[in-house]
Amino acid sequence: MLVEMTELLGRQIYTPDGRLLGEVDNVVVDVEGAKVDGLYVDETSPMLVEDSRPTNIPYRWVSAVNDVVLLKYFP
Repeated sequence: MLVEMTELLGRQIYTPDGRLLGEVDNVVVDVEGAKVDGLYVDETSPMLVEDSRPTNIPYRWVSAVNDVVLLKYFP
């Protein structure tokens, strides 16, 4: 399934155990490799990330993208 990068913006990101991490605020692209490198989240859940710091989620951690983004890994 192909998804335009702009369609990812605003989608909620969930950890493997179903906790809401935050929403996609930007998409990080590896221009040389012509691939998505990560999903940037400005406001993360304070229960998951200390001080709700902005976080770049490596795209290799993504399990599925549909109405929401599901992660297969989150430390």
